[in-house]
Amino acid sequence: MLKYEEIAIDLQNKIANREYNVNDQLPLEKEMCEEYGVSRITIKKAVDILVMKGLVVKRRGAGTFVKGIESSEIKEISESNLLTGFTGIFRKIKVTSKVIEFNIINTTSEIANKLKISNDEFVYYICRVRYANDEPYVIEYTYMPINVITGLKKDVLEKSIYNYIEETLNLKIKSAHRTIRAVSANEEERKYLEIEKYSPLLEVEQIAFLDNGIPFEYSKSHHRNDKFEFKSVIIK
Repeated sequence: MLKYEEIAIDLQNKIANREYNVNDQLPLEKEMCEEYGVSRITIKKAVDILVMKGLVVKRRGAGTFVKGIESSEIKEISESNLLTGFTGIFRKIKVTSKVIEFNIINTTSEIANKLKISNDEFVYYICRVRYANDEPYVIEYTYMPINVITGLKKDVLEKSIYNYIEETLNLKIKSAHRTIRAVSANEEERKYLEIEKYSPLLEVEQIAFLDNGIPFEYSKSHHRNDKFEFKSVIIK
């Protein structure tokens, strides 16, 4: 990670933790240069990241100020960008997983295309339900190439796959492309998620990438509509 990216994350965390509140002015560039021991160009790049995320605004002749966004929303944006996964988002409460299916299968043309692998390669197929404080939140359908995510076993699936990828395999999760849409729950999903007939689900389709640009996950997560919110900051 580059220095300006580290500084941007540090400033973002300070905003989320209310060290800098709404409408507070960030320290001047000169002050931040001294605090972080870097040049003004590095500070400018870090602040520009926060501007692009819509967390701060620059006012000509006045300085840089925190925008009116709730800290909880900033926390969600931060966690989404860092791709912490379900366990990371709910790290302060009890998180458990129930593995419904775990197999190594031949890839289909669609999955191979999503993961940028050949049609004769094998992938893990994982179906599991994720719980927060023993309440079902989401059912996940996940495909991972076995030559990228090696040694995956059922005990890992019952915890956090992302922690295994980063802490055991020493791989760095970098980014994801997501599409969110509404879908209807099937009978099995209604049973596992404990929802009523005709209850809609929010589907998050995702392709996730390592820092070397290699796709390591293609998944569709079906969230209970009463347990999932999508929040974003849009700037012009």
